[in-house]
Amino acid sequence: MNDRKKLIQANNFYLVLAAIFIASLVTSNLIFQKFFQFNAFGWYVFEISVGIIPYPVTFLVTDIISEIYGKKRANRVVMAGLFASVFTLLIVLIADLSVATPWSPVNDDEFHHVFGVTFIGVGASMVAYLTAQFIDVQLFHFWKKLTKGKHLWLRNNASTFTSQFIDTFAVLFLLCSFRIIEWQYFGGLLLNGFLFKVIVALLDTPVIYFVLWRFRKHFHLKGHGAEFAEELF
Repeated sequence: MNDRKKLIQANNFYLVLAAIFIASLVTSNLIFQKFFQFNAFGWYVFEISVGIIPYPVTFLVTDIISEIYGKKRANRVVMAGLFASVFTLLIVLIADLSVATPWSPVNDDEFHHVFGVTFIGVGASMVAYLTAQFIDVQLFHFWKKLTKGKHLWLRNNASTFTSQFIDTFAVLFLLCSFRIIEWQYFGGLLLNGFLFKVIVALLDTPVIYFVLWRFRKHFHLKGHGAEFAEELF
């Protein structure tokens, strides 16, 4: 495989990862108002927002990008996710202000009931998101430097656990402060949300190893981590 073809394929993979990241983030912000119960082990019942289902994917993707392409490209995706969310918020706001026709399957009240608090929800999510994602990227590279590029499982989980707790706490605090959610549910949702994200983070560790193995094999790379980018670019 020649260098130009390798470069094109590597950049295309980066775009796919970025697309998955942005889609997961925007989706989680749009559907967060619905809560459900999830019996994971037969003895513990999670009560969590459906928005939490795609959200851990964002941390998985930034860890993969950080490992392959480095900190700068990971931060670019984080900022792209921010712009995408703000743009989505503006579209939803315009749609909410638009007057429905008499024959519209969804009337103004129904639409507003579902999307009317999206502005507050997305705003709260953005504050938590920016804080948590940048902390995740920084901690990932801190642990990577400390372990000299070894023990991927350690930096993946150590960075994700910390950032996920900060994210869960921040978004719930803001939603409760704006009375989108009652304060009486804060503790339970914080525990359930964080535990769910921890479980997902543990499950996605093999996924990261598999993706890196396939990447190394496909491009015939000998390095590890950031050395991928050095060999490719």
